[in-house]
Amino acid sequence: MDLTTLFCDIDDFVKAFQEKKDSHFIALTRKKRGVTPRMSLSELLTIIVLYHSSGFKNFKCFYFYLREQKKSEFPSILSYSRFIDWMPYCLIPLCSYLHSRRGRHTGISFIDSTPIKVCRNIRIPRHKVFKNMATGGRGSMGWFYGFKLHIIVSEVGDLLSFKLTKANTDDRVPVKELCRHLSGKLYGDRGYVGKKLFEDLFGMGVHLVTNIRSNMKNKLLPWEDKVLLRKRFIIETINDQLKNISNIEHTRHRSPVNFMVNMIAGLISYTWQEKKPAIRGVSSALIAR
Repeated sequence: MDLTTLFCDIDDFVKAFQEKKDSHFIALTRKKRGVTPRMSLSELLTIIVLYHSSGFKNFKCFYFYLREQKKSEFPSILSYSRFIDWMPYCLIPLCSYLHSRRGRHTGISFIDSTPIKVCRNIRIPRHKVFKNMATGGRGSMGWFYGFKLHIIVSEVGDLLSFKLTKANTDDRVPVKELCRHLSGKLYGDRGYVGKKLFEDLFGMGVHLVTNIRSNMKNKLLPWEDKVLLRKRFIIETINDQLKNISNIEHTRHRSPVNFMVNMIAGLISYTWQEKKPAIRGVSSALIAR
């Protein structure tokens, strides 16, 4: 990820974001109270996003690397503890920036959920950071404690929609909200099988295509749907990259707000990836007709 390109894009967004925000607030006649950070909001957001594509697995190590090696790019860089204090204030701008980074819908999309663990199972009884927020759930790899990340991606790997829910949430519950601005065909696994969900989505212009369960009657599918159901590995690959490259999952969180900052920044980092997982040789016009 090119640092200059990333900063310029974030800086343009921040300027538009600040103008939009100021237009919704009454101008204050008295002087604003509080401390103004030495670094700009654009610099704060750039560092947070840059960490998730840096290869570092520890933000503190990454930050001290910036202070030593990138002093010319960030001449007013804060101390580590002061930067951590300002991170919660970056959550809303990061959420808005992530929405602006969503990809273009092509008529073909894939949906899946992935567990987000917040602690190891052996530490669940004494875990306090996400008390009354995280729940226990079960995935393909067994039981876990935390949340679920639901995402929808296109066949070229672009992120289209996303939502974080509790770990014990049925995969079918957030689908309608995720598909509000989508159309065409949506491919999912057997966890999304449901007559009511299919009918609701069809009324919204979304055709849900899934494999059948072992206790269901067989049904005929067009050959293109069968081919694309076999290509669902694309979203599983993206989930793997989000965890192992963008580092959206770890068990060292000390605050729910910083957990969300880490999650959103990791998703943003993925949208900047030059080579995303994609399905080659599939005609979008044929499938979305």
